[in-house]
Amino acid sequence: MTGIRRRGVVGGMSAALAASLVPRFARAQGADGWPTRPLRFIVPLAAGGGLDFVARLVGEHVSRGLGQQIFIENRTGAGGTIGIDAAIKATPDGYSFLLTNDNVASAPHVLGLNVDYLKDLLPVAMLGRQPQALAVHPSLNVKSVAELVEAVKQAKGMGCATSGVGSNQHVLMEWFAKVAQIRLEHVPYRGAGQAIGDLIAGHVKIAFLGPAALLPQANANAIRLLAQSGETRSRSMPNVPTLQEAGFAGVALESWFAAFAPLATPAGVITRLNAEIDKALADASTHDALFKTATEGVGGSPDDLARAARTDFDKYARLVRELNIKLN
Repeated sequence: MTGIRRRGVVGGMSAALAASLVPRFARAQGADGWPTRPLRFIVPLAAGGGLDFVARLVGEHVSRGLGQQIFIENRTGAGGTIGIDAAIKATPDGYSFLLTNDNVASAPHVLGLNVDYLKDLLPVAMLGRQPQALAVHPSLNVKSVAELVEAVKQAKGMGCATSGVGSNQHVLMEWFAKVAQIRLEHVPYRGAGQAIGDLIAGHVKIAFLGPAALLPQANANAIRLLAQSGETRSRSMPNVPTLQEAGFAGVALESWFAAFAPLATPAGVITRLNAEIDKALADASTHDALFKTATEGVGGSPDDLARAARTDFDKYARLVRELNIKLN
């Protein structure tokens, strides 16, 4: 009814007045003059984590390109869903955006939510991708995934650390264990810090964790990296094979970071922000900073992000069901 009423009002106006509104509407849709005030990037996870780092790094460059400040608002809780909901409900005026990880694809399935966040948000751009890494304590004396699988079989099961129940690392661990036909007891931690500490100390001998925290320990020979979970090898870990290269065809699951906008955000704003994000990712200093965290800048069109996110949404739906992933 609102759309019909608007058309009726315009139809009753003088031709001159109606014509004067057309350029104004066109400018709004085309983002001419946008932005005129600071922007807000809603980050659904805590400050100091990998997502927060990427949001601030990219946001700094985008801020310079747009000539406006960008405020990072960490809206945490409920596995990231509080921040996601806040972004969905934000006014779609081109000044509030969601900078998130793949929670938008995984949380509905892992948390058993009857929602599809991808239908409630507009894709803007993929910021980066990052594989997970399979690491072991040196005392296991294994140097390949095949040797690890044999060791676990002989021990009739071992504990494996991740950064939390329902995390993509948890899903990956269960997937790997099923395909390898071994028993891994999940040892969840609240974040990677404590998990890595216990891995280094040998309290837990196996872990699926993010590579950013593992790489310094691997370089110091405190742990050993056996595999990574990407489709192809990360340039930050060129000597570490993928799980697929190690003989587990199809076992690939990466973390990713992306920007979304509330529904009805003007198309011109989406186009402009997408272009600024691409510029930020092409910057050498951004590339180097991401490289150090084993994150590869992606960029691309909103449609590219939409396809990738939907693919992972469907993948998580299948994996959570087949692996019987539960929070309790």
